[in-house]
Amino acid sequence: MEVLLIDDHPMLNTGIVTILEETGLFKVCAQAQSLIQAKSVIEESETLPSLIILDLLLGEDNGLDFFSILENHCKNKKTKKPPVLVCSAIGDSFKIQTALKLGAAGFLSKTGGKAELLKAIDTILGGKIYISGELNIKLKENSSMYAKFSKREIDVINLIKQNKTNKQIADTMSISNRTVENHISKIYFKTGFSSREELQRL
Repeated sequence: MEVLLIDDHPMLNTGIVTILEETGLFKVCAQAQSLIQAKSVIEESETLPSLIILDLLLGEDNGLDFFSILENHCKNKKTKKPPVLVCSAIGDSFKIQTALKLGAAGFLSKTGGKAELLKAIDTILGGKIYISGELNIKLKENSSMYAKFSKREIDVINLIKQNKTNKQIADTMSISNRTVENHISKIYFKTGFSSREELQRL
C-alpha cells in the first residue's frame, strides 16, 4: 500500500518511513516538504497513494491548505480521495475541528509512538475517524463552543490564532476589513471574550 508523506522534518520522516515499511504492508512512495512539492507529487503521479500523512506546520505553508489542493485534483481527475491522516504537534482543538471539517480522516499527535501510528492508520483505512486520546478529550471540551460559529467565523479565528492582523485576514479571505471586523464582533459576542489574546487560547 503506497503512502505519501508530507512533512518538513527529515528526522521524523525517517522514523515514520521505517515504522511503515518494517510492517511489510506499506511503502512510502513519495515525500514532500511543502505544499508546492505535495501538489507536484499528486499531479505527476499516475495514481494517488492509498494513504496520505500530513503535518500542518510546513514552514511558511499552512497544511490545512492541502485539503483544497487534493479536493481540486480529485474533482478534475474524477478520482476518489485517499484518506488523510494529520500527524502534527499542534494540539489546537479549532485546528483539529477544521481539519476534520475539510476532510481529514484522523488526527494524530506527534507525541504518539509506533503503536498509535499503526492503530490510527488501521482505524482510518477501516473507514473510521481516529483522534489521539489526549486530543479527543480537548476536542470534546470545546466542541459545544465550536458549534456556535459559522464556517467564516472559524476561518477568522484560525487566522487570529496565527497572529494575523485584520488586514492580513481580509487579504487571505478576500473580504473587506469591515467584514472582518463584523465577524470578530460576532465571535466576541458568542464567546463573551473581549480580546484577541483570549481567542488565541481557544
